[in-house]
Amino acid sequence: MRGGRTRSRDTAGLPAVTPERIIDAALELTARYGAESWTLRQLAGAIDAYPAVIYHHVGDRDTIVMAVVDRVIAMYELPPAELEWRAWWRQFLTNLRVVFTRYPGVARRVALNGPSIETGGPTVDCAMRTLLRAGFEQDEAAMVCRLLVSQACLFISLEDDQRTANKAKTQISSGWGEPTADPDLSGLATLSESVHERLADPEKNRDYFGELFDYAVDRVLDGVQVRLDKVTR
Repeated sequence: MRGGRTRSRDTAGLPAVTPERIIDAALELTARYGAESWTLRQLAGAIDAYPAVIYHHVGDRDTIVMAVVDRVIAMYELPPAELEWRAWWRQFLTNLRVVFTRYPGVARRVALNGPSIETGGPTVDCAMRTLLRAGFEQDEAAMVCRLLVSQACLFISLEDDQRTANKAKTQISSGWGEPTADPDLSGLATLSESVHERLADPEKNRDYFGELFDYAVDRVLDGVQVRLDKVTR
């Protein structure tokens, strides 16, 4: 039985509809389908209530997704504040990926809109202090902070999309793993050999996304380090 009235839910033995329970259900749907792929009708079904009840307690779908993003952000662990700036960021972005990949679509939201000040404030405060302590001026520290978070989130978003398009990804990857017949394309031949070796070895291919993410983070941090050396020289 579905209903939005407290009396009818009590009679049917259903738990009360609360904002907390709505966000809990939305979080589960996000883990299963992605932040942009579940509907209010699905959410209403998950809590056994009418969509109007959801609007009453939380708001529209976008408001609910924002609450889900805040809930996910609260899950990752911040590294110790006393770490050297690069070690702090390396650990932080790794922790970020571990949590965000459980909830597809959240990374894209963060890359586009950032977190809310209520939930993201402590993270941004700690992140900025590592950069200021390292030697960046205020404005550039803010730019570096945004760069590192957005690049990490964009890579995670790419991973989200590629996981959902697994069949197409396999077909495309297999094509790139085929040897080229043109002797003048030596660079392409080298790439094809690398792809073929990875596809032929399940163990080597098991955590390709994680390996690519780590490589990307390290190279971006390399660039930031070069800039830091210049501004502190």
